[in-house]
Amino acid sequence: MNGQNRKDIQPGKEVDIVLKQDQRTGKLTHGIVKDLLTKSSSHPHGIKVRLEDGQVGRVKKIY
Repeated sequence: MNGQNRKDIQPGKEVDIVLKQDQRTGKLTHGIVKDLLTKSSSHPHGIKVRLEDGQVGRVKKIY
């Protein structure tokens, strides 16, 4: 799953995200979803989430 649909992501899911500072390089950060920050049902660049460690980014892959 590519992380563009809000319904695919729930707190506790394991995901890869791209942090704001890594958008140019596309470097992925692995973690567990704590909060969903995007309110719309979908987003073309990925749903924005906060990981349990506090990092914020857009979901690129859901495990």
